[in-house]
Amino acid sequence: MKVLIGLSGGVDSAVAAYLLKKQGHNVIGVTMSIWDKSYTINNSYKINNSCFGPEEDDIDSANKIAKFLKIPLYILNNSKRYKKIVIKNFIDEYINGRTPNPCILCNTYVKFKIMEIMTKKLGINFDKFATGHYANIKFNKHLGIYQLLKSVDKNKDQTYFLYRLSQKILSKTIFPIGKYTKFQVRDIAKKINLPVADKHDSQNFYCGNYRDILNLKPNIGDLTDKYGKILGKHQGIWNYTIGTRKGLGLGGMKKALYVVKILTDKNIVIVGEKKDLYSSSLIADKIFWGYTILKNAIKVTAKIRQQHKYAKAIINKINKNEVKVEFYKPQISITPGQSIVFYKNNAVIGGGIIKNNLY
Repeated sequence: MKVLIGLSGGVDSAVAAYLLKKQGHNVIGVTMSIWDKSYTINNSYKINNSCFGPEEDDIDSANKIAKFLKIPLYILNNSKRYKKIVIKNFIDEYINGRTPNPCILCNTYVKFKIMEIMTKKLGINFDKFATGHYANIKFNKHLGIYQLLKSVDKNKDQTYFLYRLSQKILSKTIFPIGKYTKFQVRDIAKKINLPVADKHDSQNFYCGNYRDILNLKPNIGDLTDKYGKILGKHQGIWNYTIGTRKGLGLGGMKKALYVVKILTDKNIVIVGEKKDLYSSSLIADKIFWGYTILKNAIKVTAKIRQQHKYAKAIINKINKNEVKVEFYKPQISITPGQSIVFYKNNAVIGGGIIKNNLY
C-alpha cells in the first residue's frame, strides 16, 4: 500500500514513518511549510519547539529523517492558505474576546484536507494518509462507521485536536503510533538511531508573545469587578483570556484576581476571585457530530481544553447548531472560543466551539 505521511521533523512522525515502512508499505514523506516570513518576532522567546515559527530546523530534520529511512520527501508551501484559514481566525477571535484553538482548525482544514489536494495536484497518488498523532481509528462494523478512538497513551492522546475529522477523512487515515506510549516511541527511535531520537516535542502553537501575530493597536477599556466597580484600565481585550492572572496591573489587592468574563461589545474585562472561575454549564455552537445526530439528552464525558481532565456531563439539544452542556461538577475556566469535545467510552462522538459559560 502506498502511504503518504506528514513529517513534521519530530520524533513521533519519524517513528510513524519507520513503522509503516517496516510493515512493508511504500512510504512517501511530505512536510508542510506554514511560516510566513513577513512576520517579525519582537521577543526573545525560544520558538523552535512551537508549531508556528521559523521552521528551517524542522525542515532540515525532516530531510534527515527521509534520508535515514530512504523515503522520498516533498516540501509543500502552505503559508498563504494557513494565513488565510488559521491566522485570520486566530486574530478575529482574539479581537472578539474569544480564545481560539488554531491546532484544531489546522488539522481540520489544512493538514488533512488542503495538503491532500496539493499533493495530488503534484501527481503524487497514495492510498492512505498518515501522521504521528497519538490517536486510533477503527471501523465499527455494527454501526457501519469509522470511529476516532483515544490513544493507548492517555497522557499524550490528541483526539481533542482531531474531533472534526469527517468520515471520509477517517476512512483514508492511519495513526501508526496510536497503540504506543510516548516512552515506547522514544525507545524505538533510540534503538534504530533515528537522527531526531532526542528532539524535544512541540509544546505550543506559538511560544512567543501572541502580540507578534495580533499586531493590534491599544484599545483602552475598563477592568471591573463583577459588580461593575472600575478597578483599572486595560490596553485591549485581546491581551486576556479566561483565567488570566498576570499582567492585570491590579497589585495591592487583598485577594488574587483573575479574568472571569470579557464583554466585547462594551470593551470591558471583568475580574474576580478564583471561585468565580467555576461554571456548571455552557452553550456550544458550530457543533460537529462524527457519526450521530443528537435527538435526546445524552450522557458523555467531555473535555473543555486539551490538558483538562475528562468531566461527566449531559448534552441537551438547543437547535441544529447549538447544545447546552451541563456538568456533574463545576468546571474551572470555561473559555469561549475553545472547543469542547464529547466522548462515549473510548470514542469521540463530536464536539463544538464554546460560545459562553453559564453560572
